[in-house]
Amino acid sequence: MAAAAENGFAWLHYNEATREELEELVGLLGLHQLSIEDCFDDNQIPKIEDFPSNTFILFNTFEYDNSDLEVGEINLFIGEKFLVSISHFNSGRRPGLEGIQRLVEKGLEGVAERQGPSQVMHLILNEVVDQKFVAIEALEDELDDVEGALISDPASFKPAELIRFRRYLLRLRKSLFHEREILGRICRRDCRFISERSIYNYRDIYDHLVRFFELTESYRDIVTSLMEMYLSMLNNEMAKAANDTNITVKRLTLITTIFMPLTLLAGIGGMSEWSMITGPSNWRVSYPAFLLVMVLIACASYYILSRLDRKRTRTRRGRLL
Repeated sequence: MAAAAENGFAWLHYNEATREELEELVGLLGLHQLSIEDCFDDNQIPKIEDFPSNTFILFNTFEYDNSDLEVGEINLFIGEKFLVSISHFNSGRRPGLEGIQRLVEKGLEGVAERQGPSQVMHLILNEVVDQKFVAIEALEDELDDVEGALISDPASFKPAELIRFRRYLLRLRKSLFHEREILGRICRRDCRFISERSIYNYRDIYDHLVRFFELTESYRDIVTSLMEMYLSMLNNEMAKAANDTNITVKRLTLITTIFMPLTLLAGIGGMSEWSMITGPSNWRVSYPAFLLVMVLIACASYYILSRLDRKRTRTRRGRLL
């Protein structure tokens, strides 16, 4: 804190800070105990809170890799002569940490020293927002692949992919909505620890967040359209299969209907293999005659059923027109 005492400012950065480390800052920098608790809560939404000696800002970090969206947090305490940044992650991976770590190792090369902690916080938030853009671009590329897979082969498409995208986009939208409100407050000069010269830089971040929020909205519409398209194509496939089944059943019904009277005649007339109703002596004539009658009955049945079917089809088409 010697730099702060000499008309400078202090920047303290923590990677996965412990509760004991942050408790020391309560008395040293006047951080509020409730804000310290928020730093260890995984379910917090992005927010900004003003306190007498500092302002607390919570932002989400995102990283999309191997079809998995990892979410982390960056907690910021900005005062008149200090900035405390705390990286907090919900899993073993650390989305957004690399860019922030580069800022730490680079030491900012004196760029921010002329404008104080508000410029350092701008650089951190700008890095976090850039990481969001990388994640959104990766989501967009994979969404294009999913759309191509759906159109090319809807039968083997897995709708769980669309549900996963919908869940990720909802998470992104929720985060971007609140972060846009945070930057809106900063750009309206509601945070007294942000210098006037830095406001213009924060407006640039605000513009990026607005654009990202609109992108997530459009991607949600695309996912909804793809789900409707998938259901429509699935219904078409089911209707096609039902039509094929109906055609097969119709053919089998026609065959059954034709052979029903023939089976009855064969059963009655053929009770005695040798007599064939006319007697044993006339079997050479009665067999061919009986077979001819059965053929004529079958042809007549087929003609009558086909005519009835055509008449029914014309009636249905006339009703549709």
